[in-house]
Amino acid sequence: MSDTASLAQAQRSLADPDIRYPLWPPLIRGCPRTSSADMSYPVDVEYDYAQVPADFLTRAGSGLDRWSALLPPLLAPSLGEGGTPLVDLGEGVYLKDESRNPTWSHKDRLNRCTVSAALGAGAPGIVVASSGNHGASAAAYAARAGLRCVVLGSAGLPPAVASFLSAYGAVVLPVPAEERWPLTERIVEEFGYFPVSNLTPFHTGSSFGPEGYKTVAYEIVAELGVPGAVFVPTGYGELLFGIGKGFAELRELGLTDRVPRLYSCEPRTGGPLAAAVRQGVPATRVPVGATDAYGIDCPVNSYRGVLALERSGGDPLLVDDAQLKAAQSELAAQGLWCELSAAAGLAGLRAAAPEVEGPVVCVATSSGFKDVGVGGHGLAPVDPAWESVLGRLSAAGIRPA
Repeated sequence: MSDTASLAQAQRSLADPDIRYPLWPPLIRGCPRTSSADMSYPVDVEYDYAQVPADFLTRAGSGLDRWSALLPPLLAPSLGEGGTPLVDLGEGVYLKDESRNPTWSHKDRLNRCTVSAALGAGAPGIVVASSGNHGASAAAYAARAGLRCVVLGSAGLPPAVASFLSAYGAVVLPVPAEERWPLTERIVEEFGYFPVSNLTPFHTGSSFGPEGYKTVAYEIVAELGVPGAVFVPTGYGELLFGIGKGFAELRELGLTDRVPRLYSCEPRTGGPLAAAVRQGVPATRVPVGATDAYGIDCPVNSYRGVLALERSGGDPLLVDDAQLKAAQSELAAQGLWCELSAAAGLAGLRAAAPEVEGPVVCVATSSGFKDVGVGGHGLAPVDPAWESVLGRLSAAGIRPA
């Protein structure tokens, strides 16, 4: 595996942009100079923007490799991530369908970068605390790169995710949720594995990972131009931050003249980013109530999300399960099946209905196959007698011609 044409040159503190660190090794606990026991500030990757080619948005290529100049060194082999379709839903609304990635979620963009970080750091494997998309994606990219993978999941792993993990040969350890992160830390310390999930009180994660999400913004602009707003399902806020950084870079490079407003879309039963913005703090912890949107059901936010909203002039939104299910059904009626958490972007748009100049993009993060309970039951046989079939069709509102 060889380095790509990356212009990455350093890591930079998001709390104080004047604080820089070498590009290697990738920092996994945020900025050591500004973080404390009470607050964790992430770092991101800085590039030599003066060397970005003028045809950056129009040059040929596919997937993340097309954008390698503004990504960390892509040492991990590709699985064909990126290049997902932008589906026109009508009335100026578009869906960026991330379920079309190799493991059916946006996490593939992140894990191409995190597994590259593990390879560059010389780690023998990776460890991840996840019961959903992140674990499945990490396991796939580890397998592709020839690394071992340990996944610390919960007892309630969705069937599709459990099947993914088994197929990729990951070592899966279902443990109580609160034990996942201490065990991640222990595996990092004793085995030298690279963590591709968080190790800090307020989410910082790998500096390399969120860089992969910038490519969502690049692809939107290359196909559609700059939209008026983007609605993003939000858990810890890494996707939100990456998309925002991508739009900001294009403006700074003179390739666009503005950035769209970003809207974070969180479950109403928690919503730590909305709480942090409301309280005027960089991060906070909230109690989490019951929701079926397990993929974005987080008790804490990352400072990344606060920055993304501030820099774009956007707002945090909260949606309930009824709004999520209505959005999921709306997409299904157009032939798009997404996970309930993934429908948060469209749910946020429908709930807020802001006045926006220009097209609106809603990001859908993953496939409906990832929902809890999917694949756990089948359909009962139907009596093939015509009278019985006709009765079933009539009950569904289907009438003879």
